[in-house]
Amino acid sequence: MSATDSIRSHFEESIAVKQASLAALVPSIAAAAGLLASTLRKDGKILSCGNGGSAGDAQHFAAELLNRFEMERPGLAAMALSTDTSTLTSIANDYAYEQVFSKQLRALGRSGDVLLAISTSGNSANVLAAAQAAHERGMRVIALTGRDGGKLAAALREGDIEIRVPAQRTARIQEVHLVVIHCLCDAIDQALFAAPAGGRPQAPQPT
Repeated sequence: MSATDSIRSHFEESIAVKQASLAALVPSIAAAAGLLASTLRKDGKILSCGNGGSAGDAQHFAAELLNRFEMERPGLAAMALSTDTSTLTSIANDYAYEQVFSKQLRALGRSGDVLLAISTSGNSANVLAAAQAAHERGMRVIALTGRDGGKLAAALREGDIEIRVPAQRTARIQEVHLVVIHCLCDAIDQALFAAPAGGRPQAPQPT
């Protein structure tokens, strides 16, 4: 296959997976956005985690909330658990890599917070341990997965939400995860800060 054909194939496959995801994922994305907006409105926070490219997605999501997405607004309470190298390496060295997120969650998570757990396979041991720690802390979990959802899908409880990309290839799953993250950011902004007709954007009011 020529380079041109390969490039074209990547684009065509990406488009096809996004179209399939559009058909399958809108309700779960909307439900997740509602949960996240409600959490922030009630002064809760969002913690996110993942490995490799999913760690980048977790960090991307937290940055969009803490700083801004497309709307000028106050920062929102979000934190990626994959960014502090001293914490990550000390936990991995002293305990196990499987615990690099769960130990942070047990220290930082509170009832009413939400964990955004990202794993293309759903089988990342440290992300699964994070979901279990989140449940222990009375948190709900939003899982971004792919393939068959893996062990993470099976570990979700009532009130949790899974957004499972209908694809097998890691690159395609990650591409849709990024679109989902942008959808969530936009929906949160609209829920918390959209201006009334003819008005100015409003800060979220505690309930």
